Amino acid sequence: MKKLNLLVLFIASCVVISCTSTKITSSWRNQDNEIVIEKLNKVLVVAMFKDETSNRKAEDQMVSYLQGKGIPSYNYLNANFNKKNVEVIQDKIKKDGFDAAVTMRLIDVDKEKIYTPAQTSFYPDYYRNFSGYYYNRFNYNTNPRYYSTTKTYTVETNVYSIKSDKIIWSGLTESTNPNGAKKMTEEVAKVIFKQMVKEGFIK
Repeated sequence: MKKLNLLVLFIASCVVISCTSTKITSSWRNQDNEIVIEKLNKVLVVAMFKDETSNRKAEDQMVSYLQGKGIPSYNYLNANFNKKNVEVIQDKIKKDGFDAAVTMRLIDVDKEKIYTPAQTSFYPDYYRNFSGYYYNRFNYNTNPRYYSTTKTYTVETNVYSIKSDKIIWSGLTESTNPNGAKKMTEEVAKVIFKQMVKEGFIK
């Protein structure tokens, strides 16, 4: 019985640790701008996470929502591209026919240690035999205390108009205990896209 309770505790703690939740915490839009995907030519998608693999996964996920109009930065901003010259970047993006750019950047990782105290649970009534199960000294079971760590990732997503060279939409999302970079970027892209549609920014 004790082993069973410990197993249940372990599974429960794993569920808590692996539970993933992405939500949008704030957003802003320029009321004078809206996007109709069908009318777009090209949208440059740029992700800035901790490593190249995460960047590519995030860009691919956002591109999938743009109905063939999205171009991931890893296919465009190659090694021969002068990334240190702002004017060169602006001119090239405009000349290449981009309407907009979407950036996704990891801006914070918050770690919180959660303490779960020991819990005592009583055995069911059918255990209380043999003189009150030996004078009731063994009629309860205690699960040990344990610690778990919750990680919350904050991602900033911006949309820029290439023509006016101004930001036209911005949002922050929080992902709690994401199950890997791929899962997190999928959820962030999905939540952001839904929010843009809900606000009427994307038609």
